[in-house]
Amino acid sequence: MTDPSEKPPRLPSPLPVVGVPCCATMLGGHAFHIVGDKYLRAVSEGAGALPLAIPALGTWYDFDDLLARLDGLLITGSRSNVEPHHYGGPASRPGTKHDADRDATNLPLIRRAVHGGVPVLAICRGIQELNVALGGTLHQEVHELSGRTDHRAGDRPVEEQYGPAHPVRLIEGGRLAALFGTTEIVVNSLHAQGIDRPSSHLAVEAVAPDGTIEAVHVIDAPAFAVGVQWHPEWRFRDNPQSVALFRAFGEAVRQRAAARG
Repeated sequence: MTDPSEKPPRLPSPLPVVGVPCCATMLGGHAFHIVGDKYLRAVSEGAGALPLAIPALGTWYDFDDLLARLDGLLITGSRSNVEPHHYGGPASRPGTKHDADRDATNLPLIRRAVHGGVPVLAICRGIQELNVALGGTLHQEVHELSGRTDHRAGDRPVEEQYGPAHPVRLIEGGRLAALFGTTEIVVNSLHAQGIDRPSSHLAVEAVAPDGTIEAVHVIDAPAFAVGVQWHPEWRFRDNPQSVALFRAFGEAVRQRAAARG
């Protein structure tokens, strides 16, 4: 967590608002809605926006009304997997962690945000949700596929889990290659699920050496709509590509805020 004595420069007010959907989980026998500090810091200090945690209340929401209050949407990573019935996959192995309330919140929220011109940045589980929300499918255990690398974090110290893991090739002429000014970067890797069949609404932006899809954008989306399989929010200030990604997301968010008046 950031040292509270290291306060970032105060930003002008009012700030655009970015919704950050929560995970639903049990802690000490009680139900909680949680979101990691690193995502909130990346929105506030990286994108220059006000992060608003969105509880995983599923169909309780009027999603269109909720999105009318937002200037952007950041979909976070999580230890849980998207339930396979959402994309017609086989049942998960016993013991697989799921979050039905998050699925019920995020999948319809993502669809409406993309089609409604609300900027979306989807990270790790988020890129998987983006793909499923738009009609794609997932591999549940990428490391078990022939020729694939083990992309899981493993039981290592956090600093090592989020350390550089492998290169990714950015598609030449793609949006991320243009944004980063290069066709190869090195990323961290902390996932078991991964994209199997990409949605027909997505264009691939980056691929790992083993063929795993690492980044996408939504074709013909009215606004910024990008998903990445790695974790750019982790110590984003130390990585020029992460800084560029959150700045681009923040600019799209501000454009939406300006258009909304």
